[in-house]
Amino acid sequence: MNLANLFNHPQFLRRVLLVDAVSCAGMGALLLAAAAPLSGVLGLPVALLQGAAAILLPFAAFVAWLARRAAMPRAAVWAVVAINALWVVESVAVLFVGWTHPTTLGVAFVLMQAAFVAVLAELEAIGLRRLPVQA
Repeated sequence: MNLANLFNHPQFLRRVLLVDAVSCAGMGALLLAAAAPLSGVLGLPVALLQGAAAILLPFAAFVAWLARRAAMPRAAVWAVVAINALWVVESVAVLFVGWTHPTTLGVAFVLMQAAFVAVLAELEAIGLRRLPVQA
């Protein structure tokens, strides 16, 4: 299967949304369960990690619900894309505002998860643009 066929698959957007939901739920659960030990390793405040979990878990539920709908409202999917883009910007901003002092591993963690979310946002936007317009 070539890349064009992958993007044109009728379930492409739904699958990307499900990956988004599962990854948000997994990261949210990890951050919630292990905020204290991760804080020490990453050099990020426990409250920041717990706050991220508090955002990720309901967002994961919403994205999963959206992906399972028979008809996905375009505005809701665009909202997911926008929220993901905002997450990327805010993740990178955390490194530059000066109120955190992440370790090298913490910087890598923040940048890698931001890159992953940026890819998801782009794939969701591609999938959304390829959806047929409903009358």
